[in-house]
Amino acid sequence: MKVLVVAGARPNFMKVAPILAVLRRRGHAAVLVHTGQHYDASMSDAFFRDLGMAPPDHHLEVGAGSHAQQTARVMERFDTVLIEERPDWVVVVGDVNSTVATALVTAKRRPELGCRLAHVEAGLRSGDWRMPEEVNRVVTDQLSDLLLTHSPEADGHLAAEGIDPVRVEFVGNVMIDSLFATVERARADAPWRDHGLQPNAYGLVTLHRPSNVDDPERLAALVEGLGTVSQQLPLIWPVHPRARARLDATGIEVPPLLRLIDPLGYCEMAGMLDGAAVVITDSGGLQEESTALGVPCVTLRESTERPVTVTDGTNRMAPWPPTAAGIVETVTAALAAGRGPGSRAGRPAGWDGIAADRIVDALEQAPRTDARCILPAEQADALPGA
Repeated sequence: MKVLVVAGARPNFMKVAPILAVLRRRGHAAVLVHTGQHYDASMSDAFFRDLGMAPPDHHLEVGAGSHAQQTARVMERFDTVLIEERPDWVVVVGDVNSTVATALVTAKRRPELGCRLAHVEAGLRSGDWRMPEEVNRVVTDQLSDLLLTHSPEADGHLAAEGIDPVRVEFVGNVMIDSLFATVERARADAPWRDHGLQPNAYGLVTLHRPSNVDDPERLAALVEGLGTVSQQLPLIWPVHPRARARLDATGIEVPPLLRLIDPLGYCEMAGMLDGAAVVITDSGGLQEESTALGVPCVTLRESTERPVTVTDGTNRMAPWPPTAAGIVETVTAALAAGRGPGSRAGRPAGWDGIAADRIVDALEQAPRTDARCILPAEQADALPGA
């Protein structure tokens, strides 16, 4: 079985690493395509190193641009790779522009090439169509032959949208595979010491979503709230390039106890998260990782597509729209609640470190259930662009 696995942005790398490892362990041909949607070395190359991943087989180098520009570049460049490789499966993960772009190309080439499309993290929904990620999720799920879900509510979302349940398989959360494989080493490294901190005596901050960092007034309110929290608990903030650019452009004064640092590699970030008393974030991945480790989490978002982290985990949503007072109140409550058991205690289901094995099982066992026409090879070769 030949499987082409696509990654393009920082949240993708920790999801594809375990899948690639299991595919190769079982003797399948695994081909990694890196679209280059995240092009900064600190956001991409460091993750390959920390996760023990070999260099990608194909690097599309699409770089920055608008949503339309990025999506179009990925589609154009991926099309050539897909025709060259002719895989049995294309596996896409998450909800970034690279995900929907490669899904579209695969769906259009599927009748002539015979390849099938699998979506890891299918069925996540925020209900907020202002989020580009929501558009990417829904479109990718509609195009996919195999929808691999990581929490029970995702199955319900897909059923409500009319997805045939024979195409849906619950596999659990593959990102937790990478986390559990890394966290012991990360703890031993104790990266908090490099920043003069003590375990369980600091907070970790990440912000990158346009809804938070692009509006100067909202960003100022967030910094004010974080500054107030930092007077009681030191906060360290690995700053996403988008947030750094907005802070520089607006000239917002950052309080001295809110410490801004460069983005961290995967292992160092895992160690910083594990040692934190609380994480304050707008990241979907950190909502999950904090739940897996039992670290209290405060999410600065209007909604979350990962409600299981609230119902079965350690996540809580700050009042929206965010205010300095709301942030302080929610962080105080999270700290008072303390650490949770983490998913190794059996909650949420499927967050156990072996989701990649279930994903590969599903790829190996999935029957052809669609009615799409698969052309004979000689006809496919004669088509324009083939």
